[in-house]
Amino acid sequence: MKKIFGRIYSDYMMPSRLEHHEKILVAASNAGYTHTSLRDFFKSMKTGETPSDNVILHRHDIDTDVRTARRLFQIEKKYKVKSSYYFRLCTLDVDLMNEIEEYGSEASYHYEELATFAKKHNIKDPAVLRERLPEIRDYFLKNFQLLESRLGRKMVTVASHGDFANRRLKLSNTEILRCPMLRSACGIECEAYDEKLLGHFGVYISDRPPPQYYYPISPLDAIRSHSRVYLLTHPRQFDTNWKENTKSNLVRFYEGLTW
Repeated sequence: MKKIFGRIYSDYMMPSRLEHHEKILVAASNAGYTHTSLRDFFKSMKTGETPSDNVILHRHDIDTDVRTARRLFQIEKKYKVKSSYYFRLCTLDVDLMNEIEEYGSEASYHYEELATFAKKHNIKDPAVLRERLPEIRDYFLKNFQLLESRLGRKMVTVASHGDFANRRLKLSNTEILRCPMLRSACGIECEAYDEKLLGHFGVYISDRPPPQYYYPISPLDAIRSHSRVYLLTHPRQFDTNWKENTKSNLVRFYEGLTW
């Protein structure tokens, strides 16, 4: 019951936390941190120009609520912050993605084909699903190339979405990209959970619903104790959007019943 009330508060009653995001940006800048997108940080890794200290990588996964994603983007433009935004097929906003790219931040793909395939074909056995990986990878390639065509831009990094189906299966969407040939065919240089990326950061922080807000520590604490910070956030945790939250909850409820 406590969990249900917590979800209701988070989705429909929580005051806006956009000012908190602004506070993080200002605090990090005042502490001398460089704000970077995943793409730009990985590029610096390849060229050997990675900052030695005081860098914060901003990654936004747009699971729901494009409206709040736009508001986060406007705040970041105000402070000249660069970051990465990853959009699912169900949250694509090509105009916003192009605005993000034209500003100098990154807009790319938040993929979930493994979970989508499992639900569509009613597969609940991880071993059976792994046997279908060639089909799933073809499905990913088709979606990836279609999105690039719509954007008219090359995407070089992507980020796996975490669906309830992945948690039940105990199988991440990252399984799709455990295939060098697929990465090469897509021109993907880095996945957001690649160890070669994560190993460069002292702390990886993800936002959480209230009252926790962040795990394992808050970004404000992190910039006082770590020189390299990887911060993952979701629009849903910064503002309430009744329409989008209700839509998302109904889809999740339906999929939970039918899969």
